[in-house]
Amino acid sequence: MQARYAGRVKKPCARLSADRPDRGRSESVERGSPEPSLVSRRSLFVSLCGMVFLVNLARIVFAPLLEPLKAAFAVGDGAVGLLATLAWVGSALPRIPVGYLLTRLRRRTVVLGSGLLLTGAAALAAAAPTIEWLYAGALGMGLASGAYFIAGNPLVSELFPDRVGAALGVHGGASQVAAVLAAPLVGVVLAGVLADPLSWEPWRTVLRAIALAAAASTLVLWWVSRWTTLPEAGAEDRDLLGAARRQWRIVLAGVAFIGATGFVYNGVFNFYVTYLVQAKGLGAPAARNLLTLLFLAGLPAFVVSGRLADRLPNVPYVLAIGGAFAGCLLALTAVSGVVALALASAAMGWVIHSLFPAMDTYLLDGLPDENRASAYAVYSGTMMLIQATGSVTVGTLREAGYGFDVLYSTLAGGLVVFVLVLVALYLDGRLPAGGVPAR
Repeated sequence: MQARYAGRVKKPCARLSADRPDRGRSESVERGSPEPSLVSRRSLFVSLCGMVFLVNLARIVFAPLLEPLKAAFAVGDGAVGLLATLAWVGSALPRIPVGYLLTRLRRRTVVLGSGLLLTGAAALAAAAPTIEWLYAGALGMGLASGAYFIAGNPLVSELFPDRVGAALGVHGGASQVAAVLAAPLVGVVLAGVLADPLSWEPWRTVLRAIALAAAASTLVLWWVSRWTTLPEAGAEDRDLLGAARRQWRIVLAGVAFIGATGFVYNGVFNFYVTYLVQAKGLGAPAARNLLTLLFLAGLPAFVVSGRLADRLPNVPYVLAIGGAFAGCLLALTAVSGVVALALASAAMGWVIHSLFPAMDTYLLDGLPDENRASAYAVYSGTMMLIQATGSVTVGTLREAGYGFDVLYSTLAGGLVVFVLVLVALYLDGRLPAGGVPAR
């Protein structure tokens, strides 16, 4: 399935489209309302970037907190690995149900609801008296992030229909800022630089700050969205199951592209600090700095990859990223020393974060208006469930006695085999092309 723009030339990789001629029209109470100004859409876009920063922080923040939480609750790697997994399972669980809600509710309503949920869940996690209560808070924070991405990503793609990849790249870059800042912010709080009169446990300060910021961001987004006339490109998207049946090939291809790679990456980055300390002999501060570098490399990668996804054939580009990530992981297990580990971390961070805007462009630019949000929800919910199990799998195998380097080398080798299978299917013409730019 290949989506094209009708009568609208895109620069410099135009895609003419017969199946979505009205993408980006405005949604208004009265017919014939004027198109919203670019300024108002940009204001809403900035607000969405603020919200995506927080929902991604909610998923990422547990990675640098694993060691303090192990000490605070006297638990092992498996228990805290489950904590990180619950945040990602939570991000996966609401995606298909939220896709159904989007056939009944506006995207704006769901985005605001996700902000309120994040506020409550982070507050619960900050006050958790036991690890079980913290599990509930992490799950709720994940649920908020999943709900946001299902509503927010299609909305962003429809705000700027002529620059889908570029818009998703900037939006993804805003989420990546959270990943970059997570480890240093946690480090500052753990060092006692920021005093919290409500708690002697610094990890609670981190979660409490997320709750307060989420409340403020939700209020700002509500205010800005009141004055912005929104796109109605998905107005005909009213049948979740029908969309899944019609678009099953591209949905399945998307799950295959990112599911395996995301599973491996989830098992790597959530234990990255622990891995560098236990297997590579680094101190905890140096390990946290390399985790920050891993995420920092993703900042330009999001923006650059989004632009490349507007210009390159989607499937070969995504497969190349998957193969490159496997190579970077193998390199990480083979090197030692701060400099070599820093180079490996930066390379892996760039490569893996290039995958996310490329995949969103593949799906959102390749699906027609009447199926976009529903089919994207089915894809996103399925692939997130696969990814979410990475942390608990690695944590459980670690407790069974397997070394980090052995685990990561095996995962990288399996990923190489999987990518080669997908390459063979692509060369045989069995994979949907998505929104392929015209040459």
